Amino acid sequence: MPRFEPFRALRYATDDIGAVTSPPYDVFDEIARADYASQHPHNVVLVDYPVESDGPTRYETAAQTLSEWISSAVLVADGSPTFSLYRMSFVDDAGRSRSTVGVIGALEVVDTDGSGVLPHERTTPKAKTDRLDLTRATRANLSPIWGLSLTSGLTGLLIEPGDVVSTCTDQDGVVHQIERLSRPERISAIRYAVSSHPVLIADGHHRYAISRTYRDEQRITSGNNASELTMTYVAELVQDQLSVAAIHRLYDLSAQQMLAALSAFYEPIAAGVVSTQTLSEMDNQQCMCLVDEHGVGTFLRPIAAALSGVRQMDSAQLEHALTNTPHNVQYQHGVEEVLHALKSKTTQSAILIRPVSIDEIRRTANTGDLMPPKSTFFTPKLRTGLVLRSLDI
Repeated sequence: MPRFEPFRALRYATDDIGAVTSPPYDVFDEIARADYASQHPHNVVLVDYPVESDGPTRYETAAQTLSEWISSAVLVADGSPTFSLYRMSFVDDAGRSRSTVGVIGALEVVDTDGSGVLPHERTTPKAKTDRLDLTRATRANLSPIWGLSLTSGLTGLLIEPGDVVSTCTDQDGVVHQIERLSRPERISAIRYAVSSHPVLIADGHHRYAISRTYRDEQRITSGNNASELTMTYVAELVQDQLSVAAIHRLYDLSAQQMLAALSAFYEPIAAGVVSTQTLSEMDNQQCMCLVDEHGVGTFLRPIAAALSGVRQMDSAQLEHALTNTPHNVQYQHGVEEVLHALKSKTTQSAILIRPVSIDEIRRTANTGDLMPPKSTFFTPKLRTGLVLRSLDI
């Protein structure tokens, strides 16, 4: 089972934590990056999100910025290794008030054939080496991977408050709070609990793979033991600690071509003009929804006999049904974002799918069967900059 260790967390010294943090780098573009950078001269995007316009030395510049912030006490390291409780309070898509808690620590980096840290879906290839180049330059973990622990009762160990370090509310109304844990007996209990069962990677498969590459490089060049671990947020794999949304599909085929390709596997039913309310109707009808270029939908009800033996989740069944149809697919969360893509003609058709259930996620952990790429979208997103991990301290 994987080691899970406390570390000397780097934390912003300012009370205005909302102005210096950001969403994860991969959920916003360079325009939004500029907006975050303008909010505060020490916003984390200046380190975590180098842009090509900054030139070929952008990673070295990010590393120098991080070093300057540490030396000038913009960022201050804990005096001893700690864990960080991370609480989020939010209203989910169903309008319910929710509260979740996980713990940030350093999770062991294991080999692809190792045990204890498990992927939950196949990943799409990424040619860019951005995260690896940034890690090499900064020698730091700048944003946490999201892991799901199979340890029953982990949440109970995290309920008691720690020392509140920072609190902020993001633009979506999500309250993010970090609490420091330094009491040895509590650290030991959490370390043992997380390390006693496998951890399933929920978000950050590519960053975990980068951590493995970086670890291997360090074993050869420097023997830096800190690279044997990577910063990870771990929450228990239970319903009340997770909010899972769907990632919808965008296709380079027209709705008519898609219907022809899927006709042997799905019964089409007129759905009318698509809106955010369509998702509720999909749940009621137990189906997906094909959306044409005009935003008009067709429910796709699975034909059980045609999909016999295929895992009962929308992404898996859809992938199976399109096996023999040449196509290109892109991914987009949010119905309004999908409709915008259709209206702007950046895609020809789209299919709205339903979120994966917690039972299916647990089944993945138990069986080792991987979901298709981009099957899950865990929300709310963890905020970058609340906790950082230097590999040199």
